[in-house]
Amino acid sequence: MIIQYYILRILTYPIRFLPYKTIHFLGKIIGFLMFFILKDFRKRALSNLALAKDLNLTNEQIKKYAIESFQNLTINILEYPKFTYEKDFSKVITCTNPTIAKKLYNQGQGIIFFCGHQANWEVLFLDGNIRMKGIAIGKPIKNKKLYQWIVRIREKNGGKIISPKNALKEGLRNLRKGVFLGIVGDQGMPDSSYSFPFLGRRAFTTTAPALLAYKTNSPIIVASTKRTHGRYEITYSLPIWPNLSNPIDIETKNLMDKSLFILQESIKKDPGQWLWQHNRWKQQTPKNIYKEFRKESICIILPTDKKDFLYIKEHLLTLKNIYYKDFIFLFVPDKYKDISLIDAEESHYFSSTKQLFIKDYRFKIVFNFSNNKKLNKHFLKFSAYNVLDIEKLKILSKMSKNNDLSTVLKKALCRPNITISENHAS
Repeated sequence: MIIQYYILRILTYPIRFLPYKTIHFLGKIIGFLMFFILKDFRKRALSNLALAKDLNLTNEQIKKYAIESFQNLTINILEYPKFTYEKDFSKVITCTNPTIAKKLYNQGQGIIFFCGHQANWEVLFLDGNIRMKGIAIGKPIKNKKLYQWIVRIREKNGGKIISPKNALKEGLRNLRKGVFLGIVGDQGMPDSSYSFPFLGRRAFTTTAPALLAYKTNSPIIVASTKRTHGRYEITYSLPIWPNLSNPIDIETKNLMDKSLFILQESIKKDPGQWLWQHNRWKQQTPKNIYKEFRKESICIILPTDKKDFLYIKEHLLTLKNIYYKDFIFLFVPDKYKDISLIDAEESHYFSSTKQLFIKDYRFKIVFNFSNNKKLNKHFLKFSAYNVLDIEKLKILSKMSKNNDLSTVLKKALCRPNITISENHAS
């Protein structure tokens, strides 16, 4: 990994001499190519955009914003060597309204800056530390040498990066001293007890910003970023103060709801500058399901033959129990419309399997229990990482052909020694 780091530094060194507009131009070209080369990330970005109900995008818009997101991420990566040697960030960063935050800071008030992965999110901490001094939470990456380089860039204006394991302790201590704390809080966190309908879809999220705000009586300021004409424009929201007369659990939800609402509204204005390649809508932890099949958007296609339909129906509850938190989309032959099935995010009815050849980017896993195997290739062309039929499930389960489907599903999809509780189904 050390060798990889030095190779990267040597290859990217010439970028420091390029103007930002040239870097952004190169990023757009390379990012466009990466959209087609990085298949798994492309599928995730397309699916996530399709799952964002509040955006209400057409397939053309989904593809457009996915490409823009790849270009945005590529520009960010290319800017690291430029930022390494940058001495005057005012050339590239403007904060439109720093006055209120600076006034609070001058009064010795701790501030929590809450943000997401918009444009180049690194500029928020770099710019903030020009006027104020603060800390931010940074998650280490596997390549330690590379991460040390990134940290040096982040800390070059006097700020300090802390690890997630020290976040609560260091956050409380510094906020009480009047130091600001930066939190990038738009990552999926399926082990959290709190969720927000982010862009119209349930998203589990950390409550750390709200808890710290409540315990230190510090305001949350949502910081949004936009890249325009080769520069970055940062905008701060009005301070969101905790109401200490409310119980902590109620006020935690209030603070997070308000903060995430502001963040999502800023993303709506320019979806292509958000990081759609991360798993924002993760619903489950790694505990139960193998990583390959741990996806939150599940499509189940039921067979038209009555005998096959009734057989699959018997085992639908097992699938529901496995994917008990996830978004399940059912495709049901319309002649079985009146038969009670499992609860699903959406149920669609068809009279012929030809109607199933739809251009839908939402589904990351497809269970094709129909007799039309051409659907397998069809969905793989969109966002599906896997299309599973009974034959493939039996191969994955490594079980005899005589095992019932529920046993096969558990063995194929779930980690060993995991008990799937029927209490999960609703």
